[in-house]
Amino acid sequence: MTTNGRAQQPNRATRLRWLLDRDGHTCIWCGREFSSVRIPTTDHLVPRVKGGPSWLENEVAACRRCNRTRGHISPVDWLADCERRGWRPDADRVLRALTAFADAVLERGGQRRARPYLQAQLRRMRRRTSAA
Repeated sequence: MTTNGRAQQPNRATRLRWLLDRDGHTCIWCGREFSSVRIPTTDHLVPRVKGGPSWLENEVAACRRCNRTRGHISPVDWLADCERRGWRPDADRVLRALTAFADAVLERGGQRRARPYLQAQLRRMRRRTSAA
């Protein structure tokens, strides 16, 4: 289906189901398993205020607490904050998602506002993993 010549995005509930199938049923930031009291949400790696689109490649499953608390904090800074709190964030999953989003931007084009932010986050994640 298309709207104005562009493919129509699936709704948020559908994207969340796809994210859970892709990434598993744990919060990317705190590592806790989702349940009826720990509700999963879609979290934008590159926040919308930084130009991040609602593309599946820019979204991860996060519990409501982590998503709300993170706000617009960058993925790398939030990852470090989660570790300081004693949580078990999935750094490999964050790097995979950022890389997939960068690949999608290269393939589809656009995202002029998100590109510099995304590239900076990828550089910081790669430095972080090479230092570990």
